[in-house]
Amino acid sequence: MKSKRILVAWIGHNDLLGLAADLPAGQQAALLKRISRSLPAGKQNGPIRTLVQQELFDEVHLLSNGHPAATTKAFVKWLGVEAAVHEVTVENPTDYSAIFAAAETTLAEITRGKGSKELCIHLSPGTPAMTAIWVLLGKSRYPATFYQSYDGRAWETTIPFDLVVDFVPELLMRPDQSLQHLAAQSPQEVEGFESIVGGSQAIRLAVGRAQKAAIRDVPVLILGETGTGKEMFARAIHAASHRNDGPFIAINCAAMPKDLLESELFGHAKGAFTGADKPRAGAFETADGGTLFLDELGECGPEMQAKLLRALQPPPGKGPCHRVFQRLGETRERTSNVRVVAATNRDLLADIRANRFREDLYYRLAVISLRLPPLRERRSDVPLLTQSLLDQINREFAETEPGYQPRQLSKTALSYVKRHPWNGNVRQLHSVLVQAAVMCDGTEIKPRDLAASASEQESSEFSQLLNVSLGGDFSSEKYLENIQRQLLIRAMDDADGVLVKAAALLGITNYQTLDAQLTRLGIDKSQWKQRR
Repeated sequence: MKSKRILVAWIGHNDLLGLAADLPAGQQAALLKRISRSLPAGKQNGPIRTLVQQELFDEVHLLSNGHPAATTKAFVKWLGVEAAVHEVTVENPTDYSAIFAAAETTLAEITRGKGSKELCIHLSPGTPAMTAIWVLLGKSRYPATFYQSYDGRAWETTIPFDLVVDFVPELLMRPDQSLQHLAAQSPQEVEGFESIVGGSQAIRLAVGRAQKAAIRDVPVLILGETGTGKEMFARAIHAASHRNDGPFIAINCAAMPKDLLESELFGHAKGAFTGADKPRAGAFETADGGTLFLDELGECGPEMQAKLLRALQPPPGKGPCHRVFQRLGETRERTSNVRVVAATNRDLLADIRANRFREDLYYRLAVISLRLPPLRERRSDVPLLTQSLLDQINREFAETEPGYQPRQLSKTALSYVKRHPWNGNVRQLHSVLVQAAVMCDGTEIKPRDLAASASEQESSEFSQLLNVSLGGDFSSEKYLENIQRQLLIRAMDDADGVLVKAAALLGITNYQTLDAQLTRLGIDKSQWKQRR
């Protein structure tokens, strides 16, 4: 099947100057005043019109930064081809962070779905910062063909370096067509990841990246909020690797007393400490030939971080999974072949800056990093995930309770599930469903059953929020941003993603102000577009 050619570009001032030259005098003056430009000598088409008159594209997508709808409508008509306009808000056209958020969100929306796509990015329109972001995205996450145009000519341009080859670890050393292929598949279609439930773009990309990491013997660091399924992904990486016949050993670094964690990881000799009445192998030995999962790694203290770093550093000439360590109370070195997957919900880069986490250990563990999306960024997965969890709960209850009648969600209960923010992610959703299945009258779970459980948990969470410990690494700015983020998500949920309605709910007079706040707080607006 022939690939669909898709062009993406910002609407720049030079494009609008081309439009202005063909407008009636009054409209021309208004447009020139708004963009603070004057007409150049001689008629010009502008970068985008120049390109579309010389190259054929199946789709054209234009990013409009705050231009009035009437202007963009007139521009598309003047352009002479069908084009979709994506309204974005970047208050400062040199703000790389805001530009990246707008561009990445648009590309994610455009490339979503099945079918072969050839992404083409026009570099000429927009500011230098916008061009730089296009290059970064088009050379990494969204492989693209680049175009430029000038003085009536348009051409395909080659960027004289490869981010993937020159700057990314060996795993990501090729244009990632296979990752794009996996992103078009559900996790159930990817060997080893069948237990991952969902079909959203966010979860497919996470699975695609994890599957590529699985086939190489390199450490992986899984990042994500509490309850996003980090251990499930670690097990899937093990299952999809050539080590799947070996052991999978999971250690929760936060649940283990600090004085016992070393013994748990490296083992101990007889008499190494009180109660050590016989020698014991640690996780690095028992996981030989398999995978060691270190959960909540960010909770390890400085001394343990130093010992982990030594064990994770292969000797010269040895493979990346060759481990050298000593049992507690011994002096002789032992070896094993273990692939390490670590996970944390902490911001380790912030901990590095605060001298709470070793930078060298971070880069030893994060050869490949994998960030799992929170449930609020994969809302289209919620119905399927809810049914999968409820099926699992029904099976578990039926095994221990003779005559158990399976529970089902009413239609209104399913609507409640879709609307709820689920700040505790999949773990909270599962917990609420378990309690609702236990406490409901009859076999049908109603909204009140879910609300009772959710409100009980969230009132406890809110109490904890109010009683947060001050001092240390507490940041009032981040604390208040988190509260604001939850309010904005709730308003967008209640307004079904309509910015004008959500702004009214929040008492914000201008929806563009709300749009800017969503971008600043890193809230993906495309999740509501998927639901409409």
